[in-house]
Amino acid sequence: MALNVFDQTLAQGIRQGQVPGRTVEARNWFRNTAKKLSSITETRLLANKTAITNQIQVGRMYMFQYDPKYKKTLPYYDRFPLIFPLKKTPDGFLGINLHYLPLVLRAKLMDMLYTYVNDANLSDNAKLNISYNILNAAATNKYIKPCIKQYLTGHLRSKFIYVVPAEWDIALFLPVENFAKASKDQVWKDSKQIINRG
Repeated sequence: MALNVFDQTLAQGIRQGQVPGRTVEARNWFRNTAKKLSSITETRLLANKTAITNQIQVGRMYMFQYDPKYKKTLPYYDRFPLIFPLKKTPDGFLGINLHYLPLVLRAKLMDMLYTYVNDANLSDNAKLNISYNILNAAATNKYIKPCIKQYLTGHLRSKFIYVVPAEWDIALFLPVENFAKASKDQVWKDSKQIINRG
């Protein structure tokens, strides 16, 4: 994702080398700053043509518009997922949608996912070396459970917005989750119940 999508303060921080992932302090700074952004919208993100792609790769981060096949029977769903794909399937892909967690738990999950990154400096080639089997075996996988979702290619409603690794922590806290049929507070409450059941 090109830096001009985000607030100039964030872009300046990236240029000065405060790249999230290098230190806990840098990640926290990005997260706290991203929480304050209110001008970032789906429309604005999708308008950034330099970040748009037709393809996904496992272990990279993406956003996209989605309309589920079974939306009439689902209790709720996210129309603008923020995902790390885990694996491709014949009709779509399985992914971790970080929006299903409240911000504090989202940060905890992301900190765990950083242990799977192949480049601690978060260069443009960085990605998570993950698969469902690895995450299922992780001791801290309780945060992942409410986030694993199946996405069908035929129900995508936009191309993918690719988030470069240096901006993962910005995207993590952008207020762009778009739940249908329930408030985000209800979704997050349900997710916490899933986590607490272990």
